Amino acid sequence: MYKRLRELMGTTFGKYLVVGGSVYVFELLVIVIAQRLKYSDIQAIGASFWLGLIVSFFLQKLFAFKDRRMRGRILIPQILAVCLLVLFNFGFTLLVADLFKHILPPVVSRTIALGLTTIWNFYLYRTRIFVSRMPVHIE
Repeated sequence: MYKRLRELMGTTFGKYLVVGGSVYVFELLVIVIAQRLKYSDIQAIGASFWLGLIVSFFLQKLFAFKDRRMRGRILIPQILAVCLLVLFNFGFTLLVADLFKHILPPVVSRTIALGLTTIWNFYLYRTRIFVSRMPVHIE
């Protein structure tokens, strides 16, 4: 199993999935901690969402996609693009849930939406959002 994990971590997609899974666990921990601090359920979920989004953005950018550019003229458009993508994904998730509400439980429709958004998020991160257009040096 350790060998498979190492192989997975050797790819951008593997790192992307590990970051996503790790951030999910982080968000769950935030919810638990916030509830112990007497936050309401809605406050706890809100805090976990925003903290998870921030952590995910920087881990995906720096670790999974190795985009180290941090200048404002690069970072601000990336943040805006990710925020728009999150809003689109949210709308898509609600649409999938509504389309399948009579034939699938919400957990299944959410899982389907999550799978699809995971695929196109990876594509957009890799080709549009965290792409570094550095000149290639040929020797």
